[in-house]
This record gives sequence, structure tokens and C-alpha cells, in this order.
Amino acid sequence: MAVFALTAGNVFAAKDKKAQQKTDREVWVDIMYQMAEPVMKNMAEGKLQQVMDTAKGCKNLELSPTWDKRNKKVAYMEAFGRLLAGLAPWLNLPDDDTAESAQRKQLREWTRKAIINAVDPKSPDRLGWESGGQTLVDGAYVVEGLYRGYDSLWVPLPKETKDLYIKEIKGLRRYDPPYTNWFLFVGMEESFLMYVGADYDAFRIKSAMSKVEEWYIGDGIYSDGPSFAFDYYNSFVIQPMYLECLEMISARQGGNSYLIRSKDAKRNSANNRVKEVRKRMQKWSVILERFISPEGTFPVVGRSIPYRMAVLQPLAQLAWRKQLPKELSNGQVRSAITAVANRMFYGQVENPSKKASPLSRNYNEGGFLTIGFVGSHPNVADWYTNNGSLYMTSLAFMPLGLPATDPFWTDPAEKWTSKKAWEGDDFPKDHKWDINKEILYWE
Repeated sequence: MAVFALTAGNVFAAKDKKAQQKTDREVWVDIMYQMAEPVMKNMAEGKLQQVMDTAKGCKNLELSPTWDKRNKKVAYMEAFGRLLAGLAPWLNLPDDDTAESAQRKQLREWTRKAIINAVDPKSPDRLGWESGGQTLVDGAYVVEGLYRGYDSLWVPLPKETKDLYIKEIKGLRRYDPPYTNWFLFVGMEESFLMYVGADYDAFRIKSAMSKVEEWYIGDGIYSDGPSFAFDYYNSFVIQPMYLECLEMISARQGGNSYLIRSKDAKRNSANNRVKEVRKRMQKWSVILERFISPEGTFPVVGRSIPYRMAVLQPLAQLAWRKQLPKELSNGQVRSAITAVANRMFYGQVENPSKKASPLSRNYNEGGFLTIGFVGSHPNVADWYTNNGSLYMTSLAFMPLGLPATDPFWTDPAEKWTSKKAWEGDDFPKDHKWDINKEILYWE
């Protein structure tokens, strides 16, 4: 097993031998904190929409050059909900006496206030829950964040705030999803209602679970609706949300749930379906890991490319849950994601000296993410893209929810598959997975 002499996140400066080294975790924390602070701090103070509002002469809110004229108020829910989904695992960690903990504690305080403001009718930062069909999408990311951070973010909320969330989530039934991955947004919202003990629409859950299952095409990949598109929506939406819906169903309805009925009696168990769908995500994660080049890049294909590192969400989610497949070690996954993060936010595989700042690369003057990929280039935006959309990139940082003592962070750094292959090292071959032969069903 090949091991780096230096971790993928080591900091060095050729002209400064005394430059302090940063661990991979410190690199991740720096990026996540800089990304989250402008959103959560301003929203905690009830100023996010004021600060980002282009109508008041600011330039912090960016819209696609081909913007479809939808209500731009959706941008604030996009920024908040998508960031919450990536940030929540880290905020679940207990406090300690480290510098990281001080940052995390501050972010948790801001985030809790922001969560309250998001549904408070009196807050300037109440989100636009009635702002059109797009709220169906980002309401799902809000509840995904509340599910991922359940103990630290949902449980402590005042009852009146929880009641407001239940009301707003139920209100999203005014919108019906198109025949695509959007089925999972309604599935996520209704499954969360079930998870917290509220009334839920069983038909919307069952429809979502049935359709997504029909769209599985094999070898760890789902089609986005009836027709296949070569993009990263298996990472952005389909794999993570399908698994999390099934987890919530299994947690609240036990083994034999009527919400996932199929012709195969063995697959009527929610617990069995969770195992099967997780196995598919593991296969997709093996593919994603192989997509990461020796230089810390990945193929730029499909729509929604400005979501940046959200491409790697399944890898991050499985690492956070300690469910990586046997083909992927902690050291290689951490090193690969760190290489991408350094390339994306700092411009190189190895991290620069601590004097360098990532803010000039992917952020605008107000500290908000800017439309682009590596830097600002609005031409890569789709018609629905605004810079609130881009906080999907936080989803790659979920392993921060593991303590610094976890093997994910302490295991030696390793070369990832493409780095081994292109540097002449031995590397494992790849092959089609026969999921049906590898899954063991049990009640």
C-alpha cells in the first residue's frame, strides 16, 4: 500500500523553510468556515437578504446571464439550505478547547439563529417558502440539513419554531414535481415530516420511492427520470436523498414498510432496501474516486458544474457515516478530496503558504461564492443558477462531522487510484458490480 511521505494537505513554501504545516483537516476547516460565515452570520442577524439584494445596489447576489426571470428570492433559500446540508454534520460535534471548536461553536450559534429566522414571520430573513416551484427543491435541502444535524439543530429548537417548519413543509404541497429527480425533493420533505412525528403524505413518499427505484439502470447509476443524462445528479441529489428517505422510513416504520412495496417480497423490507441502495452509492463512489486525476481535478461534464465539489458528495457522505466500500480506504479518500479542495480553492494540489487566501479565487467582494468553477466565469451557469445555488459545494465537507481523532483523519495519507495508475504504481482493476449477487437480504 503506497503512502505519501507528506499528507495531501501539507503546507510548504519553497522560500520559507519555517512555514507552518496545516493538516488536511485544518485545510477543510478553513475552507468551510470562510464559505459559511457570510451566510450564517448575516442570516443570524436578519441581514442576509439585505446584504445580498441586488435591487439595493449590491453585487453580492449573482444571477445567471440566462436567468429565467423566476423570483430571485429563491436564492436566499438556496444559499441557506444547501449550506446547511453540508455544514450540519460538523456542527453536531461536541465542543472542546481547540481553535476549531471555537469556530464551530460560533457557526452553530449563528446557524441556530438562522434556522429560527428562516420561518419567523417577523424576521427580515424569513425565506420565500411561497416563491414558486424552486422552493420545493431547496425546502428539501433545508430538511436534509435538519436531518443530518438532528441532535444539534432540530432537537433544541423551540416548539413554536418546529411547528412553523412543519407548517411550511406541508405548504410545499402546493407544488408538484416534474418527472425527474425532483420526486426526491417531495420524498425528502414528507419523509422528514414522518421522522419528526408530524402528519405526512404517504402517496408523495411512495411515488418518489417507486419512481427512483424504477430509474435505476445498473452498476451504481440512476437515470434522472425516464431518460439518462451524463451529469453529476447522482451526486447532487439522487443517491444521497434516496438513501436518506429510506433511512427515515426504516427508522420510523421498521422493517416492513408499505411505502416501498414491490413485487419482490425480499425488497419490501425498508432495512433491506437501505442496504441495497447504500451498496449502489458505494459503487458510484468507487467511480467518483477514480474520476479524480493525479492533479486533483475531475471531468467537467453535464449541467450544474458551478456546484463545484458537490460532485463528491457520495464519497463524503459515506466517509462521514463510516460506510466507505472495501475498495476505498480512509487515507486515499481524504487525500483525494483534499487534493480537489486545494486545487479548487487554492489553485494547486499542495496547499500554499498560510499567507495565501482562497477568497480571491471563488468568492466575490462580499465574501459570497461567485458563479464559476475555478474562479468566476458566469458563462458556465445554467438558466436556473444563482450564486446561492453554489453552496452545494459544502456537501463535500461532511467528514468534518467525524472527530479529529477518527481514522478518517488520522490514517496515513495514500495515493488515490488515478494517482497510482498514472505514476506507475500497482492499482486495483475495476469491474461491473452485480448488486443482486452481493446483497444479502435479512429481516
